[in-house]
Amino acid sequence: MASLRALECLVAVADSGSITQAAQLLHSSQPAVSHQLASLERETRTVLLRREPRGVKLTPAGRAAVADARRAIEAAASAVRSARAAGQAAGGVLRLACAQSLTVPLLAAVIRRWFRRYPEVAITLRESTAMDEALGLVDSDEVDVAVLTAPSTGSFTITAVAEEEIVLAAPTGHVLAEQSAVRLEDLDGAPLVHFAPDNGLSAWLDQAFARAGVHPETVMRTSVTAAAPQLAAAGLGIAVCPVSAVSDGFPGAVRSFSPRWVRQLVAVTSGEPDPLVARFIGDLRSHGMRVPRGVRAQLAQDSPPAETPRPSS
Repeated sequence: MASLRALECLVAVADSGSITQAAQLLHSSQPAVSHQLASLERETRTVLLRREPRGVKLTPAGRAAVADARRAIEAAASAVRSARAAGQAAGGVLRLACAQSLTVPLLAAVIRRWFRRYPEVAITLRESTAMDEALGLVDSDEVDVAVLTAPSTGSFTITAVAEEEIVLAAPTGHVLAEQSAVRLEDLDGAPLVHFAPDNGLSAWLDQAFARAGVHPETVMRTSVTAAAPQLAAAGLGIAVCPVSAVSDGFPGAVRSFSPRWVRQLVAVTSGEPDPLVARFIGDLRSHGMRVPRGVRAQLAQDSPPAETPRPSS
């Protein structure tokens, strides 16, 4: 395949009409330029230029090659610019994956800021309710970083970005909503709006309940994380969910557990983050988890000490 240098020599000759001037344009020697042109002619098996008393002139084959040569040179320059921009965290493509409930409270504001600050960075986002699926996207190099709860397996690079509280959502006036904080033991036998098996929270909560010896009664299941607290507020039961699933203007009651139940949110990459990914992760850490004011106000009432109980992840 023709070298980029040979194509540059052909374009320089086309622009200057002289091998001598082409060498000056390329800061090279005349023999070196002639050598590159001869090599290109051998590869194409045709004559690309004719030497005349006043310089050189491209043959029809040479003129045909010049158009593609210019595109190849520009493509190579564009590749260098793109790589340099990505290396300096100022351009490129950033492919994200995240747990479904984290899009708005954790990622949305940071992505919006990146759209304004780094318009040369193209951002894609894939949401998932299953940790294994998101980790698979990282492992297969389909995404650059996934924002999830801390995985227990896999050879990934893990960077902590925020903490998230696990809360109780209930209808206003529910007996548990009368308490400033709820113990896990209080959930025994309570009607529970649970998560469907395809949502990773289902198995995670089952394990937490089992460790605590608690057996709530599942009345229905949903795959959508944000739907569970809404269904609970509608009077179908209670829900145990990440605070990120509770929207602004939530029509029910939100209570902390005692002791306070938190889980760590992390950025997962297949190796050490490159500069672009590292900058995004840094911005996630600076932004942190945003909890709606009304939800935050409910949780602040006689809030229990911040510690992670036994059934945490």
